[in-house]
Amino acid sequence: MTADEFRRIALSFEGAEESSHMGSSDFRVDGRIFATLAAQKQGYGNLMLSPEQQAAFVEELPDVFIPIPGGWGRMGATHIVLAKANKDVLYGALEAAWRLRKEKNAKVRKKTSPKSAGAKRTRRAR
Repeated sequence: MTADEFRRIALSFEGAEESSHMGSSDFRVDGRIFATLAAQKQGYGNLMLSPEQQAAFVEELPDVFIPIPGGWGRMGATHIVLAKANKDVLYGALEAAWRLRKEKNAKVRKKTSPKSAGAKRTRRAR
């Protein structure tokens, strides 16, 4: 797979948009990053996975998935070796990162919804 194929697949998910972070292409849903091409020159795409998802992908295909070194990697950020990934693997990995970001975004919206903020104000006013 190539960076262009990574980009095409990432943008195929509902609500996905390409943006830029620190001079590199990133892919966002609802304004939050789920994947990047920050390590494109090294032949990698990057996926924002959970640590559990990362472990499962690395265990299944250790030549294709590599935890990003340091703290980001411990939080689930994962390289995918583009030259070693096929279309199905890349699609599945990007979909997992996109779904995780959608779920996290929904939780944040639920916590900060105007309805819940109004309910808090009402309780305090009593």
